[in-house]
Amino acid sequence: MNLENIHNVYFIGIGGIGMSAIARYFSCNGKMVAGYDKTSTAITDSLKDLGIQIHFEDAVTAIPTEFKSLQHTCVVYTPAVPKNHKELTYFIENNYTVLKRSEILGEITKNSFCLAVAGTHGKTTTSTILGHVLKEAKVNSTSFLGGISENYNSNLILGGNEVSVVEADEFDRSFLKLSPNIACITSMDADHLDIYGEPIALEKSFEEFAAKVTDTLLVKKGLSIAGKTFGIEEEADYNAQNIRIENGSYIFDVKTPNELIKNLQINLPGKHNVLNAVAALAMANSYGIALPVIAEALLSFKGIKRRFSYKIKTENLVLIDDYAHHPTEINAVIDSVKEMYPLKKVLGIFQPHLYSRTRDFIDDFALSLSRFDAVILLDIYPARELSILGVTSEWLLNKISLKEKQISSKEDLVSNVLNSKAEVIVMLGAGDIGELVDTVKNKLKIEN
Repeated sequence: MNLENIHNVYFIGIGGIGMSAIARYFSCNGKMVAGYDKTSTAITDSLKDLGIQIHFEDAVTAIPTEFKSLQHTCVVYTPAVPKNHKELTYFIENNYTVLKRSEILGEITKNSFCLAVAGTHGKTTTSTILGHVLKEAKVNSTSFLGGISENYNSNLILGGNEVSVVEADEFDRSFLKLSPNIACITSMDADHLDIYGEPIALEKSFEEFAAKVTDTLLVKKGLSIAGKTFGIEEEADYNAQNIRIENGSYIFDVKTPNELIKNLQINLPGKHNVLNAVAALAMANSYGIALPVIAEALLSFKGIKRRFSYKIKTENLVLIDDYAHHPTEINAVIDSVKEMYPLKKVLGIFQPHLYSRTRDFIDDFALSLSRFDAVILLDIYPARELSILGVTSEWLLNKISLKEKQISSKEDLVSNVLNSKAEVIVMLGAGDIGELVDTVKNKLKIEN
């Protein structure tokens, strides 16, 4: 398809983090943009501020008239939208150009030099650091992100079309639509088994992605795919070493295949973020950016919203918001919290995301969550799924080994948090728990 011939782009699921970045891109490049989503959120509000028309009722009559031009309209949808969606059905039955999010991203980036970040964890942080590095290095680039960058208050870093930075999403095998020149794979833990069935199928999909890389593939040390390696304190092509914490920041050296740079600094908690920084450094360096330029960009990187985001940070009370929704991610958050606050009582508030993921990793979730001092579970956030018989938050709660544990409704959450007397509170999940964080924060500030 020729994007130049497209005047109107209509999004079904426009409020999604990946979808909204593409909607911003087209709006900023002079296209007419509109869309549908289930509910109004901060993201849809920010899109409306750009002049994008959005409605929240699945109705063909709600589609703006100008977007019913068959020749000049492209429709983009997320796989999370149900197959019986009325608007999607209308566009398909009337032979509009209808593409998945991954397909339109592939079209946008195929004529650019594409840097793609793949992996079951670490994609968003690594790609956001990388996008920031390229921006600071004045590379003619645009970055499509899976989170809201604190530096730019956006999930899109606009610059130019010579180079693109994208998250290569393994869900629904989306990353196979990309044309990566330089790529990295941060992790291949089992996930999305509702799509893949078995972990081996997920690994094969990553192998297919790796085979598409034309220039340089970087792989976390220890993964089964061949490529240049990156790691922490191990024999890797890009190796972080001499790691220490000073004033809440990580300071470390990195040995590359050709040189050693000392005293890099990143102002994010958790060793997993050192690894993400090394992955971004390796990609930027492979593209040709000098290490001192990368070091300066790392120093000014502020992080990503809902990735270990401090909402309250005082001597007596800490509230942290994080997107973690897989046992490995929860463990990374807990490791960071225990490292920063070893003597304080830590309460974990978790909203499981998807019935299938809860079922597939129930014992791993229980082990991870049992590392907190106390746990509050919300009901499972269904997202794209129907409920599965017997898969409930109560089932998960019964497997958690803590004495201090409970299920809470959203309405009772604030009072349950106050009753816990915890000094560090961590709110985790990829559902709508993020919308409860400010309510909890505001009440805690009043009470403390």
